[in-house]
Amino acid sequence: MKMMRQLSLVKGEQRYIFRYEPGEEAEVINAFASWAGDPDSDFDWFDAAVLSYQMGRRLERELDEVRL
Repeated sequence: MKMMRQLSLVKGEQRYIFRYEPGEEAEVINAFASWAGDPDSDFDWFDAAVLSYQMGRRLERELDEVRL
């Protein structure tokens, strides 16, 4: 079974859930940028920043665990 990570964002009545495998962070961030840059999308740059921050915090915690 593959390890999966998940990020989620609730925005009004919309729910965004992103599942990805470790190592795919760059692809996920690129997807955030694509959606945020799409004028027809309700997903905006603030949403992309919030989720990118969540991802960074998770990676930081995982690195701290490895260092211990």
